[in-house]
Amino acid sequence: MDLITRYFPGLTTLQLKQFVALQSAYEFWNAQINVISRKDIEALYEKHVLHSLAIGKFVNFAPHTSIMDMGCGGGFPTIPLAILFPQVQFLAVDSIGKNIKVVNELVKDLDLKNVITLNDRTEKVDAKFDFVICRAGTPLIDIIVCTKW
Repeated sequence: MDLITRYFPGLTTLQLKQFVALQSAYEFWNAQINVISRKDIEALYEKHVLHSLAIGKFVNFAPHTSIMDMGCGGGFPTIPLAILFPQVQFLAVDSIGKNIKVVNELVKDLDLKNVITLNDRTEKVDAKFDFVICRAGTPLIDIIVCTKW
């Protein structure tokens, strides 16, 4: 957690509580479903949470901004960003049901009111967003096609 607070010192008590809860939540779900590499669970904050939050050092999303996470996997970057930006609306999309199951459980456990999930292909989403994010390696042309840019 010191790593997170070093880069994001102004977190509220609720945000700190939610970030702390990520470790045990991901350890539990990773043991059940293996949503991230088992060797990475010890470095969750460095390799996954902080990596997901990096955009927050450069962009301060305005309240009510809408963001779609293409292929949210186990919730990165959606979950950490939803904690950091509680007034921003996130749609986490993934075609793999087990990933959405984990994200749904994390949203419920962390009481995140700003995340909606969708178990479907991104190209089937028929909505406009202020931003589209993704963490997995996808060729830019595929992102453009999927988002109908």
